[in-house]
Parts: sequence; structure tokens; C-alpha cells
Amino acid sequence: MTSAQRGERPSESEHACAPLRCARGTVIASVILAAGASSRMGTPKALLDYRGETFLDRLIRVLGGVTDPVTVVLGYHATEIRAKVRGQAIFVINPEPERGQLSSLQTGLAALPPDAEGVAFIPMDCPAVREETAARLSRAFRAREPETLLVIPRCDGHRGHPVFAAKAIVEELLALPSGAQARDVIHRHIACTQYVDVDDPGILTDVDDPAAYHRLLEALP
Repeated sequence: MTSAQRGERPSESEHACAPLRCARGTVIASVILAAGASSRMGTPKALLDYRGETFLDRLIRVLGGVTDPVTVVLGYHATEIRAKVRGQAIFVINPEPERGQLSSLQTGLAALPPDAEGVAFIPMDCPAVREETAARLSRAFRAREPETLLVIPRCDGHRGHPVFAAKAIVEELLALPSGAQARDVIHRHIACTQYVDVDDPGILTDVDDPAAYHRLLEALP
């Protein structure tokens, strides 16, 4: 196990080896989950404003800087969201969004290009992730040890999003039955997970109702 997997600062030797482990041209895609009904919010979360952008436009921009392609899964409010979003992404529709978040994740994963060696995924509830955090996670994923299947950000000891997952994890997620949860797979591979400690509370944001949205805006400098 490397020092990075233990959550420690990498040694000089590990830093020296990291570029050699980076696969040039590695395709890392991303999936943004935006199919929910936003019933508790009362309006589509994807179109809420944060720092002058909609939640969805911001996530497309942040993930688009380190992944390609970016796939957005829509469901409820799909027509309204698609008409108002400016970001460049592939849009796919979950035909049964009432089945829950796993069905949306599987819809997005099924649309990934066959040459994608990994994927980053994030729910719409988490719009405040910083660009530099996404970049650090991407670098860590590209430089990971062969046995590392997941790269997950951690802030103050708490795990957050986006989650970067290897192709083997994608296959397991796609195989999950209805009623299961993605965390079933994540927890199964804790021993093969590298945590990246970041000073970014945005990875922990969970904007699910008006009160949470108000707290997010109050925290702006």
C-alpha cells in the first residue's frame, strides 16, 4: 500500500515514479447526475445559481477541464434544463428516473465511450467543488498504482465527490440490481481506494432543499 492510499503525504520516491505511471492519452470520462425531481427544492437544482453559473453549467465546466467526454444524465425537467444550460456535454435521458440515483448512474455509465479507462461521477447536490480539486483528483487517478480502483476526495476526514473510478468499478456498478446502491460497490473496495485530502468543503456539499441552498450562498466570501 502506498502512502497516498494511507492518506499520508507521498514520499519523494513516489513523487519521482508518478510521471512514469501516468498513461499518456488515458481517457477519463465523467457523469453528472441531474435526473432527480428536485421535489424538496421546489425547482430544478440544475438551474440554481452559484457564483454566476447554474449548478449544472458549473459542474460541466469544472469536470470538463479534466475529463472528456462529460455526460449529463437528465430525467425530470429534462426539456427545461436542456434549454437553459450552456455548457458543452453529452446529454442522455434516464427513462425511469423514479427508480432512483443508481438508475441514473447506470444510464450515464452505459453511455461512456468504450475506450474510457475511468470515470468521475458526481450528483447535482454537490455544485461547489473547486477546479483545483478536480485537477488534483485527475492527476492522482492518472498516476495511481495498478491495484488502485478508486480515487476519492476527503476533507476534514469526510469523504466527498467527485469519485474517480477505474473501468473495473464501472462494470460492477452496471451489474448492480435494482434496489442496490453505488456505495455497496465503493465499500467493497475500500482496500483499493486512494484518498486525496483537500482543503475544499465543496466536496461535502449536499444541496437538497432551500435551507441548504441558503447556507451555500451564505458561505460565499
